[in-house]
Amino acid sequence: MRDVQFLRRAYERFATLLHELLKFGIVGAVAFVIDFGGTNLFRFGVGLGPLTSKVLATVIAATFAYLGNRFWTYRHREQSGLAREYVLFFVLNGIGLLPPLIVIGFVTYSLGLHGPLFYNIAQIIGTVLGTLFRFWSYKKWVFLAAPAQPPVEDIAPQAGPLTTR
Repeated sequence: MRDVQFLRRAYERFATLLHELLKFGIVGAVAFVIDFGGTNLFRFGVGLGPLTSKVLATVIAATFAYLGNRFWTYRHREQSGLAREYVLFFVLNGIGLLPPLIVIGFVTYSLGLHGPLFYNIAQIIGTVLGTLFRFWSYKKWVFLAAPAQPPVEDIAPQAGPLTTR
């Protein structure tokens, strides 16, 4: 009986993690499209500068990602205040930019590989590392786990035998 309960809990935990990971990936993919497409739209469609275009698109994409993750991916997790989560989310996104920058810098400046193929490979590797960091850090610090509910039998009052007077 204990083995069955253990297997059921393991399945439930794995299923929850898989669902979170899939939803996180979908939100991230849409945010990537918003970021990439928005940067090009602001830069080439509207005519803004390259840095301004990237900052605006990134803020919009990160805001979308926050809302998508808060209200869809991690909606079952405890809410610790939207302002706190939002600020922390953006700080962690800033830290999540470091892996792509480090990998691209290493490939470009240390290895001297300047071609578009190597740049894009470095960018993909860095993005994967940054995404792993963000997935872990959002669960740890932004979208907190809901407190565990004790089983019903643990919180039910212990009743002794009924006696009548």
